[in-house]
Amino acid sequence: MRTAFTDLVGVDHPVVGFNRSPAVVAEVTKAGGFGVLAASAYTPSELDAQLTWIDGQVAGRPYGVDLLVPEKFVASGRQMAAALALGADGVWCGSVWLSSEEDVANQAVKGKFLAATSSDTLRSPTRTGKPARQLRSAWHDEWERPGSPPPLPLPLQPLLVSEAWQRIDAAAEAGHEGALRLESFFVGQVVGSFREVRPAAEITRQIVADCEQRIAELGGLL
Repeated sequence: MRTAFTDLVGVDHPVVGFNRSPAVVAEVTKAGGFGVLAASAYTPSELDAQLTWIDGQVAGRPYGVDLLVPEKFVASGRQMAAALALGADGVWCGSVWLSSEEDVANQAVKGKFLAATSSDTLRSPTRTGKPARQLRSAWHDEWERPGSPPPLPLPLQPLLVSEAWQRIDAAAEAGHEGALRLESFFVGQVVGSFREVRPAAEITRQIVADCEQRIAELGGLL
């Protein structure tokens, strides 16, 4: 599937796999997409180590590094086909990789993703200080109670809550009931389509296959 995007970056498929997990980035790239590492959470030395690891996995195939969370994502093969039909040369995918085996999210939050619907997300500034879509949990309910303090602006809010989230993640992974109620992560409305945890390469190939089928169907309408 060749577009101006695939020609520009030198990949087989016009699909971008944005994720914080180096293994997801590597697998998307090896499957013919363009993996992009979310690098904001890494220190310089950590980032150097992660990029060195990715280099060793992808055998010279291209991939990218991103320092900001984009505001909008495009999450299935049908949507990919729609974007291409409207003139796009590629699609940017983020949240869909959270249902991959390679993503580093703990099993507790992955379990909540699989049980969630699209209406279980909300835009909230309570983790970063700026609105970001994430899975609603008891954390957000408490922040929204009357009398609760407003979140601090970026970058102060992450400084305030980062340690709390580290503790929530660890306790939720250990099965603590209260932590499980609080557990959440950034995710788009595509979470409602999550049915199982699969390899990132399989997700990439499924998106491409669904897109190709939809494009063929659109061609039959002409």
